[in-house]
Amino acid sequence: MSMKPEHYDVIRKPVITEKATMASEANAVVFEVAIDANKPQIKEAIEGLFGVKVKAVNTTITKGKVKRFRGQLGKRKDTKKAYVTLEEGNTIDVTTGL
Repeated sequence: MSMKPEHYDVIRKPVITEKATMASEANAVVFEVAIDANKPQIKEAIEGLFGVKVKAVNTTITKGKVKRFRGQLGKRKDTKKAYVTLEEGNTIDVTTGL
């Protein structure tokens, strides 16, 4: 299992929300990924880092909200999430931390 630094560039962090927890019951894990990462890259990175078999990758891009910072208008970054469905019998425990 080779730990490539590129894998860490693709995958930012696991998403731990109520929705992500519900997804984990359907054998899916949610990660925040690099905005320019594509599905094959995400699949390869997950399989490389966690040593699991990936069945499918669904992605979604969330546009950054416009918020006020000290009275100035600012825009949050756009984020990309990957819903990674794992093959039967494969699990990733995101609660332990990477």
